[in-house]
Amino acid sequence: MTHRATSKRSRFSIIGETIAELKKVVWLTRREAAYLTFMVLIVAVIVAILLGAFDFGFTNLVDKFFLGG
Repeated sequence: MTHRATSKRSRFSIIGETIAELKKVVWLTRREAAYLTFMVLIVAVIVAILLGAFDFGFTNLVDKFFLGG
């Protein structure tokens, strides 16, 4: 067999194996996915608020102590 024929066969083999593995996956329910998405958004908002507060605080400290503000 040529390298090209072997390569084609292995591509189809990989695709078949991938499909077989995807069938084994235990997918989240719609409710679980919605809940986890909501939790990620809440954590992202909390982190954004904390980072904004630290940025605001450090900006004021630098302005006050180093720039004579």
